[in-house]
Amino acid sequence: MDRLGLIAGNGRFPFLLLEAARASGVEVVVAAIKEETDEEMNARAAADAGVRVHWLSLGELSRLIETFHAEGVTRAVMAGQVRHRQIFSSIRPDWRLAKLLMSLRTRNTDMLLGAVAKVLGDEGIELISSTMYLEPLLAETGVLTERAPDEEELKDIAYGREVGKVIAGYDLGQTVVVAAQACVAVEAMEGTDATMERAGALMRSLEDEASTLSRRLTVVKVAKPKQDMRFDVPVIGVRTIEVMEAAGATCLAIEAKRTLIFDRDGVVARANAAGIAMVAIES
Repeated sequence: MDRLGLIAGNGRFPFLLLEAARASGVEVVVAAIKEETDEEMNARAAADAGVRVHWLSLGELSRLIETFHAEGVTRAVMAGQVRHRQIFSSIRPDWRLAKLLMSLRTRNTDMLLGAVAKVLGDEGIELISSTMYLEPLLAETGVLTERAPDEEELKDIAYGREVGKVIAGYDLGQTVVVAAQACVAVEAMEGTDATMERAGALMRSLEDEASTLSRRLTVVKVAKPKQDMRFDVPVIGVRTIEVMEAAGATCLAIEAKRTLIFDRDGVVARANAAGIAMVAIES
């Protein structure tokens, strides 16, 4: 039987991919990251003989390779966020990861994960697309909610996509928050939710007097110009809409066919209830 290695980060992504792979009859060997993966993974494995879990520290690249070799894994997938700021944490990398980190010219997401993918490939473990088994969850082109973006929001989307493509091209982040065609917040290491929260806090810090310009926030999330679908694929879920609502955002634009929507029905229902417009735009 086919056997897949799953390098699991945080959130629901690893669980969704695991379920989809098992539904396709694939045995899954989970490399669960102690600093990131939800402990629920243990219960999921205990309930299914086709799932085995090995817990590793984020710094144990050699052990990851040894585990996959011992389990006969030749294909692996990354699913779930591993927070970029972890490179500054107290985690001690093993000799293989330390050598990799010191060899990099820059340590942005693509450079780091691309180097890990190369090491895995050199060891006979092919890293495949993180959307494998999850293609139905990719956003389709068009308006996704009852309300379409209005004229001002469309202007903010156009500007936000221009800015977003630039920052994504430098592998800094994927999210831009715009109001009245002005950039309010740009994502870096903090992640999408924190970027939106920062934009909301900035707007709330203003005086209550009426503004000449609209303070409504539009969130634009883009894929990278040369998005490697093996890792760091844009993802949204119900939590995205919850944070938007709390921040005072009224519109969300994502990239069609290159953004995963987890719990699409829940996402759309929450957005409709909040009056948030959602649109997926094809590059």
